[in-house]
Amino acid sequence: MSKLKQQRIILTGATGGIGGEIAKLLQAEGAQLGLVGRSKEKLEQLQKKLGGSDIRAVAADITDADGRQKIVDQMREAFGGYDILINTAGIMDFTAFVDQSDERIEAVFQTNVIAPMQLTKKVLPYMLEQKKGHIVNVGSTFGSIGFAWFTTYSTSKFAMRGFSQALRRELADTAIKVTYVAPRAVKTALNSGAVYKMAEEVKMNMDAPKDVARQIVRSVIKQDKERYLGFPESLFVRINAILPGLVDKATRGQNKAAKKYLS
Repeated sequence: MSKLKQQRIILTGATGGIGGEIAKLLQAEGAQLGLVGRSKEKLEQLQKKLGGSDIRAVAADITDADGRQKIVDQMREAFGGYDILINTAGIMDFTAFVDQSDERIEAVFQTNVIAPMQLTKKVLPYMLEQKKGHIVNVGSTFGSIGFAWFTTYSTSKFAMRGFSQALRRELADTAIKVTYVAPRAVKTALNSGAVYKMAEEVKMNMDAPKDVARQIVRSVIKQDKERYLGFPESLFVRINAILPGLVDKATRGQNKAAKKYLS
């Protein structure tokens, strides 16, 4: 029997490239799914595609307090509660930091950091009360290696990595598990055409969403503490932690090449 069978799972960013693939795999594992996204139409399309009765589509904005309350309320209504939260929702810009608007910087942090933290805070009391639960934060290699022209996105993912680590230690004496999974670049609609052109020139490795989703679900099942996906990127994460100056030099040429594709 699958470890995820009948597990009640909140999945944010469900209509995204990775989120949709995660939803398919979780359904195959027999989970009860609360699929969260901003677009009711896209959620209904995904729900129809998946089929089955153990799915609740929750059209909600996780950056809004009412939206987060709606998620919790509908999970309780549909499944009586929740066991796992998978924070997948995110946004990204490929731009010079000096050209990014203040509003956009705030939006990236609201979506990538503050909202997942607040949603986690929202579900934790119930998990602590039932003495079981699992928080899964989907980060990025960019959260361990700061990439030029992705400054705000990288910073937001650094924050999620720190949040995951700190929360895991805070909950060490409880039955609540915290997992941080960091994919490398992924082929999703998050990327603009300029990103794909840049990635091709600098030979950036990019994975298919279904391959990344498979590894994320594996980490959920194994309750990994941290997992970094892709080689040699997972090695560069370790090198950057010890010798960041070496990575500065190694990426200088790549950064210059990438700059040509900025809008």
